Amino acid sequence: MSCSALRALTRAAATALGALAAVAPAAPPDGIALGREKFVQCAPCHGADGRSTVVPQYPKIGGQSAAYVVIALRAYREGRRLGTFAAMMSEVAKPLSDADIDNLAAYVESLDSGK
Repeated sequence: MSCSALRALTRAAATALGALAAVAPAAPPDGIALGREKFVQCAPCHGADGRSTVVPQYPKIGGQSAAYVVIALRAYREGRRLGTFAAMMSEVAKPLSDADIDNLAAYVESLDSGK
């Protein structure tokens, strides 16, 4: 293969890769970062690190397992969770999508490991 043919092939491959990159889906967003954005509504009661001591009755959620947080928030959102703070938590959880809950759960769990 001649040098000019090799250069032409290289240019064609680069053009094809560039076109492919333009239509390829973007990398999925970081769930922990998205959860951190949503956590601003949780911090006043649970603390910036999820370990608030302002009101002793508010649970410390920092480092809680993501699976538990998902189950709890979905139950609050759907009105299936009862208890002292259920009415307040239900109002907080109602506008959250499943993706919001998954992201919040990832962020809350990360608070234990300093992620």
